[in-house]
Amino acid sequence: MSDVIELLSSHACFGGEQRFYRHDSTAIGLPMKFSVYLPPQASQGPVPALLYLAGLTCTEETFMTKAGAQRLASERGLALIAPDTSPRGAAVEALEGATASWDFGVGAGFYLDATQAPWRAHWRMESYLIQELLPLVQQHLPIAPERLGIFGHSMGGHGALTLALRHPGRFKTVSAFAPICAPTQCPWGEKAFTGYLGPDRSAWLEHDATALMQHQPIAPYPAGILIDQGLADKFLADQLHPQLFEEACAHIGQPLTLRRHAGYDHGYYFIQSFMADHLAHHAQGL
Repeated sequence: MSDVIELLSSHACFGGEQRFYRHDSTAIGLPMKFSVYLPPQASQGPVPALLYLAGLTCTEETFMTKAGAQRLASERGLALIAPDTSPRGAAVEALEGATASWDFGVGAGFYLDATQAPWRAHWRMESYLIQELLPLVQQHLPIAPERLGIFGHSMGGHGALTLALRHPGRFKTVSAFAPICAPTQCPWGEKAFTGYLGPDRSAWLEHDATALMQHQPIAPYPAGILIDQGLADKFLADQLHPQLFEEACAHIGQPLTLRRHAGYDHGYYFIQSFMADHLAHHAQGL
C-alpha cells in the first residue's frame, strides 16, 4: 500500500474542513479519489468516523455535495469518509468500451473483489476499502480506528450491509438508505455478479446481505440496524427487496428498524430528509 495521499482541495465547512484527496491504490492498481469531512472537534484529537458508500454512477463528490450531512456531522463530532464507487481512468474506459454487453458503466463497483476476467484486474473495491483506504485515512487523519460506522445508498447500501456482515468487528454501527438487500434475486445484482463473480451462484451468496444475515449464528449488531426506504421509489419492487432482509433479521433476532416512507423516491432529496436520523443512530453507537 502506498502511504502517500495528495490533497486536491480543502474548503472550510461548518467549522471544520471538507477535503478531497487522490492517491495511487495498490489494491486497485490505478489512482483513486476520496473525500473526507473533518468536524471542528478533529482539531483536538481523533474523532469517530462514518464510511459512506454511494450508489450507481456516483463519485466521491456526490454525497458531500448532495446529502446535507456536514452540518449534522459538525454538531455531533463525526468525520465522514466517501470513496469513489469504482476504478476510473483511460484503462477502465477502454475496458468497458471493449465489453459491449456490460451496460452499467463506470460507477458500478458493487463493493466486492471481482474474480472474473477482465474485471478482476482493477475491480477490487472490498480489498481497497477494508485493507487500504481505511488504514490510509486513519494513518494520515485524526480518526479513531476503533470508532467506525458504515452506511450507504442503493448499491452503496448493499455494500454497507455486506461489508458490515463480512468483516465482523470492523464496524460498530451500520445503516442504509434504499439498499439492494438481496442482489442475487434482482436484475442489477444478477448482471453485476455474473460479470464480476461468474455463473456460480453459490459465490454470489457471499455478497448478498439477506443470505449473509440468514447464516449469522447470533445477531451481529445487537444495538440495531437502521434502514430507510421510500415507497415511491421506482426500484423498490424489482431491485431492492427490503422485506427479504427484514425476514432474515427476524429469523435470527437481529434488531432492525426498517422505516417505509410514503411519497419518497430513490434520490438525494429522500436521503437529505432522513440524514439526521442516520447520524444520530451512528453517534449513539460510536
